[in-house]
Amino acid sequence: MSALRHACVFLLLFTLSGVGAEHIFDFGATPENQTPPDFHSTVSGKGKPGDWKVILDEVPPLLTPLNPSAPLVTKRPVLAQVAQDPTDEHFPLLIYEPDTFSDFTLYTRFKTVRGALEQMAGLAFRIQNESNYYVVRASSLGSTLKFYKVVNGQRGVIIGPQIQIPGGVWHELSLECKGNSIHCFLDGKEAIPPLTDSSFLSGKFGFWTKSDSVSYFSDTRIVYTPHEAPALQIVRDVIKKYPRIVALRVYVASKDSQSTRLIASTNEKELGQPGGKTEQEVISRGETYFGKENDSVSVIMPLRDRNGEPLAAARVVMKSFPGQTEQNAIVRAVPVVKEIQKQVRSLDDLVQ
Repeated sequence: MSALRHACVFLLLFTLSGVGAEHIFDFGATPENQTPPDFHSTVSGKGKPGDWKVILDEVPPLLTPLNPSAPLVTKRPVLAQVAQDPTDEHFPLLIYEPDTFSDFTLYTRFKTVRGALEQMAGLAFRIQNESNYYVVRASSLGSTLKFYKVVNGQRGVIIGPQIQIPGGVWHELSLECKGNSIHCFLDGKEAIPPLTDSSFLSGKFGFWTKSDSVSYFSDTRIVYTPHEAPALQIVRDVIKKYPRIVALRVYVASKDSQSTRLIASTNEKELGQPGGKTEQEVISRGETYFGKENDSVSVIMPLRDRNGEPLAAARVVMKSFPGQTEQNAIVRAVPVVKEIQKQVRSLDDLVQ
């Protein structure tokens, strides 16, 4: 797996209920002492963000070896949070940024390693931001598995049992979320009564610790129903109204605003591809660009929020004709972009 050198391997799973998707997180693709790409380190509550990096540790295999002489543990890359900030109400988070998940099953293995005040490890999920999310966390010192939600920075009702969770030992933590139904499992057993909560129906996921906890994570994967950006349906609707368009694509800026990614297209196989410098400039400057290639022309125009600020770029590709000019190409593209703009007042109208 690690030979593929991908931080996240994308597989398709065909189930009785339809097509699902799975991401397997390969920490072996990240050099030692570095944070895996596509993850963002932050903090909920007080104190500084944690120190998340890949290290080597002995991890038992997920399946019993067929060969009885095979080693029971192997040393391999794992994700570790190693900062020991003793600040109270200090919750380091490492959030996976590229995707938002609605219905999913999330698995990880964890090990609490040390901590004088706390020895905790957990999964935050359906994260909106650092102040709004769900979390299920295990405590080796407190011998508890707990679930709660954080809303506007305030912790809600804490639910979960007293249960022995020895430190220095690998455990499996998993979650099943479908709609407003949440199930939490520890070492293969449902350890918290089924939960129902509608505060957050989609969001990102991340790794979670508390205070001075040093905790390791391994063998993480998520099986999920792919989230479809609203922009996809908008593009489908617009193409029905303007069927002679060769292609229609919508790009948004990445988190660092230094690049763009494709979130909607008439060719859905293209989704997720990076945009070019032109799309980036359309979003940053709010200007219209024109391009010509063989028998087609492209007009790239900004999509704007309710305040008139550019938030995305729409590329309209049309067949060219003799005498085609930049001006008449823009005239042809304007109604298409206006049709999209009628449905867009904020970035959430495109991506949530």
